[in-house]
Amino acid sequence: MGSPDSHTATPGKGPVLLALRYYGRELARLRLLAVPGMLLPALGNIGIYYAAPLVVAKLVGRVADDADVTLGSTLPYILGFAGVLLCAETLWRLGLHCLNRLDALGIERLYVIGMDELFAKDATFFHDNFAGSLTKRVLSFASRFEQFVDTLTFSVLGNVVPLLFGAVVLWRYEPLLVAGLLVMIALTAVCVVPLIRRRQALVGLREEAIARVSGHVADSLMNMDTVRAFAAEEREAAEHRSRVAESRRLSLRSWDYGNLRIDTLVAPLSVLTNVLGLVLAIALGAGGNGVEAVVVAFTYYTNATRIMFEFNQIYRRMESAMTEAAQFTDLLRKPPTVLDPADPEPLRPGPADVRFEKVTFAHAGAEPLFRGLDLTVPSGTKVGLVGRSGGGKTTLSRLLLRMNDIDAGRILVGGQDISRLRQADLRSLIAYVPQDPAMFHRTLRDNIAFARPDATDAEIRRAAEAAHVTEFADALPDGFETLVGERGVKLSGGQRQRVALARAILRDAPILLLDEATSALDSESERLVQEALWRLMEGRTALVVAHRLSTVAGMDQLVVLDHGRIIEQGTHQELLTRDGAYARLWQHQSGGFLDGGPTDAAMDTVTEAVTDGSSTAGRLVGSGPADIKPTGSTLTVPKPAGSKPTDITPTDVGTTDVGTTEAPPVDAGPTGTEGPDQPSADETSAHDRPADPLGAQPR
Repeated sequence: MGSPDSHTATPGKGPVLLALRYYGRELARLRLLAVPGMLLPALGNIGIYYAAPLVVAKLVGRVADDADVTLGSTLPYILGFAGVLLCAETLWRLGLHCLNRLDALGIERLYVIGMDELFAKDATFFHDNFAGSLTKRVLSFASRFEQFVDTLTFSVLGNVVPLLFGAVVLWRYEPLLVAGLLVMIALTAVCVVPLIRRRQALVGLREEAIARVSGHVADSLMNMDTVRAFAAEEREAAEHRSRVAESRRLSLRSWDYGNLRIDTLVAPLSVLTNVLGLVLAIALGAGGNGVEAVVVAFTYYTNATRIMFEFNQIYRRMESAMTEAAQFTDLLRKPPTVLDPADPEPLRPGPADVRFEKVTFAHAGAEPLFRGLDLTVPSGTKVGLVGRSGGGKTTLSRLLLRMNDIDAGRILVGGQDISRLRQADLRSLIAYVPQDPAMFHRTLRDNIAFARPDATDAEIRRAAEAAHVTEFADALPDGFETLVGERGVKLSGGQRQRVALARAILRDAPILLLDEATSALDSESERLVQEALWRLMEGRTALVVAHRLSTVAGMDQLVVLDHGRIIEQGTHQELLTRDGAYARLWQHQSGGFLDGGPTDAAMDTVTEAVTDGSSTAGRLVGSGPADIKPTGSTLTVPKPAGSKPTDITPTDVGTTDVGTTEAPPVDAGPTGTEGPDQPSADETSAHDRPADPLGAQPR
C-alpha cells in the first residue's frame, strides 16, 4: 500500500536566488559579527599553512648556507614559528566566537521569518501541502544558514584568502610560480564545473527518494492503528523496503558519480600541479634562490592543490544548503490569496448580524458552488444549516471565517465588509467549533485556554464544567495538566469535542459557529452539552451546521441547502408542515419510516450496499423526491421571538445520518503528514566543523 509522496523537484534559479537574498540580509544585518567571524579563521589559515612554512623555509635556508648553525642562532626562527602558530590559533578562537553568535542569531531570525511566512498563507495552501513537508522545509530554511555560513567561512574564504597571500609571496620569488599555480587551478575548475552540474540532477533524484522514504514512514506511523486493524504490517514493511532500496540505489549513483567521474579527473590534475610546482621550485633553486625558495614553492603548491580536491566538496555542501533552503523559498513565490487590506477598518461596536449578499464562490478548478447567494441572520438569531452532504454548509462557515475569499458579492458582519477587516479582528468576533476538533500536543488546560490565553484558571474551570469536560478531566492522572497527545490521540472523539466546546465557551465571542459540534457525543453527553450550548447561544448570533436534525430542531430558523442553493427555510414545525425536503430528511432520521417498518426493497438495498461495499450515505437515505422545487436562494431570517422552543421533542432512535461530512473541495490537497527528511550524506552536521590543522576542535 503506497502513501502519498511529496514530489519535490530540485528548485530552479528563482527560489535559490531568493534564499540567497534572505541569507545575505542576515549577513548584512549581523555584519559586526559576520566580518570578523568569517575572516579571522582565514587569517588563521594564513599563519598555519603559509606563514609558518615560510619561517621554516628561511630556517632551512639558513642551515643550508651556514654549516656552523647552533641552537642559539636558530632560536629566533623557532620562537617565530611558535608565535605564528599561537597567533593563528588565537585568530581561530576569536573568529569562532563571533561565528557561533552569527549562526545562532541568524538561525533564530530565519526561524521566525519562516513561521511568519507560513502564518500568512491561506487555508488552501495548507490543503495542498503535507504538514510534515512544510515542517521539514521551514526548519531546513533556517538551519541550513549555518551550513551556508560555515562553507563560506571554512571552504571558500578559508582557502581563497590564504591563497592570495601565498600568491604574493611566490611573486616575490618568481612571477612564473604564480602563473603556473593559477593556470592549473583555473584548468581544474573548467574541467570539473560541468561534471558537478550534471551531478546536481542525480542529487535531486536522491533527495526526492529520501523524501518519499520519510513521507511513507510518517504516514504509516500516523496511521498505525489502521495498519494494525487491517493486519497490514507486512505490506507496509514491504513498501518501506522498496522505498529504502530505491533511495540506496540513487544515493550510490550520485556518490559514485562524484568518486568515479569528478574525483578521478581532479586527482591527475592535482598530481600534475604538484609535479609542476616541484619542477619550478627546483629550477628556481638552481637559479640562485637557494633551498629556501624550493621549500616555499613546493609547500605552497601542495597546499594550493587541496583546493582542487575541495571543488567538488565545496559545491556539494553549498548545493545541499541552498537546495534545502530553496525548497522553502519556492513556496513563497506564490503569494497568499487571502490578505489583510492595506488600510483596514477598525471594528465598530454594535450588533453581530451576519449577511451574505449576492455571494458567488467556487473551489479551485470546480464549478461555482454558490451563485448569488443571499442570507441574512439578524443579531442574536440562532440558525441551523442542514441538508445533504456537499450542499455547502461547511463551506459557508469557512467563508464567514474568511478561510477563503469569495469570487463575487460580499459578506458583512455587524454591517462591515469582512474583506475590509483584519483577519484577526474578524475572527475575534467568532467562536468556532469545527467538525473535527483540532487538539495540540499540549496539556488539557492549554488546549482549552488556546481560545483566550489570558484566561484565569477559574475561568478555564468554569468553561470546562459548562462543556462537561470535568467529568473526565478530574479522573485523569494529572487532571488539567495531562498531555492529550498528538492531535489529542489520548482523548476519545467525544472528549475532543467537549474540549472544543469549552474553547468556544471560553472565547465568549458574539458569534457562535458550530460545525457538527456534537456529532461524536453519545445521547446522554449530547443532551448535557446541548444544554450548555443553549446557555451559550443566549444573546449571541449562532450558525449551527448539522446532519443530525434533532440537534438543530429548536433553532429560530432552519436553512436547507442543496448544491449551494437555499431550497427551504423556516422553523422546524413550518418545514415539517410543508412536507418537503426537510420533512423527508426528518422522517428518515426519526426511526427511518414513520408509516411502519422498512420495506423489503429498502432492506434489500441496505443488504446490497453492505455486500458490495458501496457508499451508503446518499443512496440509503435518498436524495429526496424528484418533484421538490427550490423555493429560491434568498433568505431573510426574522428576529427571534424569544428563547428556544420547548415544545419540540424529536425522537432520535436508530438515527441514519444523511452524511457525515461535507464533500471536500475539489482542490483539497493531501491530508496526510509527511515526516521531515533525514540528513543526506552530503550534509555537514551542525557541530562537525573541521578541526584546525593542529588538531584542536574549532568548537
